[in-house]
This record gives sequence, C-alpha cells and structure tokens, in this order.
Amino acid sequence: MTNTAYKWSIDRYHQIIAAGILDDRPVELLQGEIIVMPPEGESHAYYNTEVAEYLRALLGTRAKIRDAKPITLPNDSEPAPDIAIVQPLGTVYLEHHPYPENVFWLIEFANATLKKDLGVKKEIYAAAGIPEYWVVNLQANELKVFRDSIDGMYREELTLTSGLIQPISFPEIAIDVRRLLRS
Repeated sequence: MTNTAYKWSIDRYHQIIAAGILDDRPVELLQGEIIVMPPEGESHAYYNTEVAEYLRALLGTRAKIRDAKPITLPNDSEPAPDIAIVQPLGTVYLEHHPYPENVFWLIEFANATLKKDLGVKKEIYAAAGIPEYWVVNLQANELKVFRDSIDGMYREELTLTSGLIQPISFPEIAIDVRRLLRS
C-alpha cells in the first residue's frame, strides 16, 4: 500500500483559510502541499526587519516591500517569502496577492530552511518566471543570487560576501551586500 499526499489547489487552499481552519498557523502552499513554517529565530527576524527597512529607504515609492506575505504562483503554490519586492499596485492587492508578473525579486533568509530555500523554493520561483531570487545564507554569511529564469531554471547563480549588487529591475540602485549580511 502506498501513501499519497492530497494536493491542494490554490482555490481550495483559500477556502480552508477563509473557513479559519489554519488560523494561527504559519503555513504556505508549495506545489499543492501545505507546509508548516518553522518559528522565526532571532537572527532571521532581525535580518528580515533590517533589510526590509534598508530596501524601503533605497527604493522609496518605486516598489512595495512585503514582509512574509503570500504571493500567488501558477503551480499550486502560494509561498510567503521573507521579502517580496513587488509593483506598488495599492488596492489591487485587496483582490489578490501579487502574481509573478507583479514581482521584481524575492529574498529569503535561510538558516533552518536553507535546504528548502535553495531547493524546492528556488525551483518554484524559477518555474513561475520570477526574474530574480536571493537567498541570504545565515549559516555561511553569504548571499546567493539566482537570475535569468529560462525553462523553469535559473541560468545565472552568484555567491557574494561583499560589494554592491544591482537588482535586474532597478539597475540604478546599488545594494550593499554587507548590509544584507550584517545589518
């Protein structure tokens, strides 16, 4: 006898959220599976808050910085990336979470979730056509940058520990990598 996991569609996932079944549980939908997110440690919470503030100051009104809020992807996934830099569409987000075409880039801070962030999440984001994905590896104190999503895979991968990086969507903005690693 084989065990089969039930796969949730985004619509069914929204129905159980609306019904209050998942209240007070930090979860996200990844490829049809409801995943319970681990509690946020001190370093994760600190870096997430500081980097979000740094990006708000750099980007101003050109983008909306969403902290740990869902994005809706076509592959039965509704992850909640640590930081989503999205189009500033105002009340449109009352109707739906940002879609891939609304996302400039995503950032995850990884300690306990490093394997998931560099594995299934990277695959989901690439398959959805997210143009840029950054993972701040808190274990190794490095920034992993994934760009150029083609056929569901990122073709460019950088590992940085210092210097400046310009996001694809905002090449006029220079982000200090050390601010991401040692805010």
